[in-house]
Amino acid sequence: MEQCRFRYNGEGFSLRGEKGRFILPPDFRKTLKESGGGEKVLCLQLHPVLNCVVGFGPSREYDFDAQLDKEEEAALRLNKEFDRQNRSTQLFAYTKVPFDESGRFIMPERFIGSGKITDRLFFLTAGPEFLMFSPDELMKLPDDKWRHAKLACADLAAQAAARGRK
Repeated sequence: MEQCRFRYNGEGFSLRGEKGRFILPPDFRKTLKESGGGEKVLCLQLHPVLNCVVGFGPSREYDFDAQLDKEEEAALRLNKEFDRQNRSTQLFAYTKVPFDESGRFIMPERFIGSGKITDRLFFLTAGPEFLMFSPDELMKLPDDKWRHAKLACADLAAQAAARGRK
């Protein structure tokens, strides 16, 4: 059976609300639900380089073996070392977190600490997955690569502050 490819579009911002929950952007939760075959599940893993969290839907797992093959082939072409087991562990060792119909979810503490997340969360699409940044961590990244994301985050943070909601 051919796998459907799910893509995330746009950006989002959430203040940590009651009971320590964040809220997924509406378009993200719709795609996550479709990726989970109707199940409301958010898959989380730490980004291998950046201080942020990677989010995706359950169907993304079907792409991991092909991704590993491509990364291994690229390493061989460049005569670089590739630890397939380590990389496989990075990809497949994700955590499933439920979210409700309103998109509320609880970010596990290990992701809060590793991503240096406090009371604000910026969502940024990355094709078949999305990134979740502490705005403070995002602002530390170089402007030449992250200017658009920084501007979007600042704009969405100002809108959230104006609404005064948590």
